[in-house]
Amino acid sequence: MEITLLIKSILGLVVILAILIFLLFFSSKQKKQAQKAEANKASFTQRNSPNTSLDYLVSIVKNKKSTTKELKEALDLVLKHHGRVHEKLGMRSHPDFDVYKDLLFRICRHPNTNKDIVVKFDRELGRLNPDYKKDINEAVTKGLNSRRV
Repeated sequence: MEITLLIKSILGLVVILAILIFLLFFSSKQKKQAQKAEANKASFTQRNSPNTSLDYLVSIVKNKKSTTKELKEALDLVLKHHGRVHEKLGMRSHPDFDVYKDLLFRICRHPNTNKDIVVKFDRELGRLNPDYKKDINEAVTKGLNSRRV
């Protein structure tokens, strides 16, 4: 009787050990899959994160085949990441402002632009850089006057 109880106890412990080993491997497999899923998600967001360098955004505006949506997104990123221009150097504008003047001029001349894009960019750039309001208005005026109507 004692031997059968001993055998039953050993078999019970073996079954419990097997269940624990199964759970150990099953949970580690799920953790690995979750980590892979997170890694894939992270790499996907890194691939889809927009390039915010000013040169790249200006190249989108310079491209005559850019769509209205691409123009709007590029200009929003310019305002978000590069909206502030350096302070004026006395009465002269900072040399970096030439990029923004060219950008304003090209926006006005772009074939896929519309008034909403031009007005929004003009207002936001003027709001972020009140010292340059006059220069911004001159650049927009030159750009609009240079359009073929």
